[in-house]
Amino acid sequence: MRSFGSDNHAGIHPDVLAAIAAANVGDHVAYGDDPLTAAAEELFRQHFGPHARPYFVFNGTAANVLGLQSVLRPYQAVICAAAAHISTDECGAPERFLGSKLIDVPTPDAKLTVAAIDAVASGWGDQHHVQPRAVSITQSTELGTRYSLDEVAAIADWVHAHDMVLHVDGARLANAAAGLGVDLAAVSTGCGVDVLSFGGTKNGGLGAEAVVVLRPGLADDFKFLRKQGMQLASKMRYAAAQFSALLTDDLWRRNAEHSNRMAQRLAAAVSDVDGVRVTQPVQANAVFAIVPPAAVPVLQAEYPFYVWDQRTSEVRWMTSFDTGEADVDGFAAAIRRVVGALAPADRTAGELSGAVHFGRR
Repeated sequence: MRSFGSDNHAGIHPDVLAAIAAANVGDHVAYGDDPLTAAAEELFRQHFGPHARPYFVFNGTAANVLGLQSVLRPYQAVICAAAAHISTDECGAPERFLGSKLIDVPTPDAKLTVAAIDAVASGWGDQHHVQPRAVSITQSTELGTRYSLDEVAAIADWVHAHDMVLHVDGARLANAAAGLGVDLAAVSTGCGVDVLSFGGTKNGGLGAEAVVVLRPGLADDFKFLRKQGMQLASKMRYAAAQFSALLTDDLWRRNAEHSNRMAQRLAAAVSDVDGVRVTQPVQANAVFAIVPPAAVPVLQAEYPFYVWDQRTSEVRWMTSFDTGEADVDGFAAAIRRVVGALAPADRTAGELSGAVHFGRR
């Protein structure tokens, strides 16, 4: 079975798995005081800039929560897009563990703009209001779109002019950088990002995420937050080894470029199918499409994928580093066959029923 549900459904890249096996030799000091972790940290500095400080954690929710916690106090607020993962799909973890309010902004493409941020940022100095402190953007976004470098830089300039902090949920930062044709420093440090979550799991890793502090003097006490947040790994060398593999010889880029290409191939293959409409620009490794409701459960029985919006019959198809051209072509052929077998009246979108709903990350 080939899943188009999530890049989380994919296995581990062979080079990453080999790096884990290579790390499994001999004894090393625990909690990150080992040479493998030191080597991975040096690679982060090479890729993100000399001031980058990476802290490895187990999952993306923890990376986002702890990264934001490092720059927030409970009476301060985070401005984010309404579609942001921290707002929709982390089970309220940011609000619970930060004690901070999320101010979410509806957007058509899951992207914030300076104008949208400025419209909701208010109440500075008023003791009756939460104080805007951080702006959080996702790169690439939950809808598979991405920010240009200029767009991120403009947000960073506005944020810093208001003495705030720019946080990036970079669970799929690699896909954005690969799509933009730039390196990891350009898409982060070079744009003025202050702290980010850098995802390894979705790009060929196994439970490997990192909080990367980019602004000097920011979050100097992060190691204590990580421990208190129950994310300090005793055998950290295994997470570190994965990032060393991903950041060596641009494996991160090759994986991301491939998954992006497969998404573009899928979108192109179904673009002329009557009854299927791609709804977002395909700028990373996700394809969003409106599909006839009657076709969805039939297709899911062959190729699992997410229902994104039951009301409109919008679905999400994700590709990964190990999605092959044959996988994409087989899925596209199934879409063409199943949708084509429907009566013309059944090819119009309506509310879904009987479809399988998976977790949305």
